[in-house]
Amino acid sequence: MPEPLSNLEIHPLTPERWGDFESLFGPHGAYSGCWCMWWRLPRSEFSRQQGEGNRVGLKALVDSGAPTGLLAYQDGAPVGWIAMAPREDYTALERSRVLKRVDDQPVWSIVCFYVHRKSRRKGMMTALVEAALAHAAAHGARIVEAYPHDTDGNAPPVTTYMGNAEVFRKAGFVEVARFGPKHPVLRKFLPPGN
Repeated sequence: MPEPLSNLEIHPLTPERWGDFESLFGPHGAYSGCWCMWWRLPRSEFSRQQGEGNRVGLKALVDSGAPTGLLAYQDGAPVGWIAMAPREDYTALERSRVLKRVDDQPVWSIVCFYVHRKSRRKGMMTALVEAALAHAAAHGARIVEAYPHDTDGNAPPVTTYMGNAEVFRKAGFVEVARFGPKHPVLRKFLPPGN
């Protein structure tokens, strides 16, 4: 049984925290040079700048103050990441047929997780989702969407980069659409006045 999380802090990614983000993602940018740009760019542009170009692209967004996501720290070390922003910031998501818009409501989207291998299977995803909901509410969001792959819970991390459906359901997300057998669209409706 893995140790539960303790001494956990979660903060928005800012220019001052960029070095911590790079440390967590490593020299290859997490998954094959993604640098969490997969949903932000048209596929051809993502492929063209895979690796260093994607790193530079995300750094520019962070430096501009655009919402990009939250970093989790345990005992002061970066151990987890959740990517989230208003849906319109994610060009590839907006173009997706599998994860197309449900309606014209403004939503914030949770599109990616990355958790250090030593911090997996300890509740990190749950902690990141809770922090993301609070962060989105503080920025005026009323609806937060997630697009996890439905799995049997034993999928390798690279296939669950968009999250685990059960974690979202336990956090109060409900399924509002399903455009493929393994691609639900889940929403959490946030109360006004947060």
